[in-house]
Amino acid sequence: MASSKEYLEFILGQLSEVEEITYRAMMGEFILYYRGKLVGGIYDDRLLVKPVKSAIRYMPTAAYELPYEGAKEMLLVDEVDNKEFLAGLFQTMYEELPAPKQKKRNR
Repeated sequence: MASSKEYLEFILGQLSEVEEITYRAMMGEFILYYRGKLVGGIYDDRLLVKPVKSAIRYMPTAAYELPYEGAKEMLLVDEVDNKEFLAGLFQTMYEELPAPKQKKRNR
């Protein structure tokens, strides 16, 4: 099942207080970036984030779920209706997220 554009727009609205949120559509789902770093995505109309230590501390009771078959587990964000919670989550996670990989140039 693919994610809806309406759910993406809802999540982006909830993150409107956070600067530099971008997304990329990929195979019917949406990958979310915060200040250029991959933070998670929207899979089957669920907001899932990378299970970095800061996110686990921020959401100690969060369920681990698979974004799609064969993928690594991610944390399900239940409090999508709480703008302050989401902003705090993304800001807390930022330092721990890996830097984007540099694209190789063809010579």
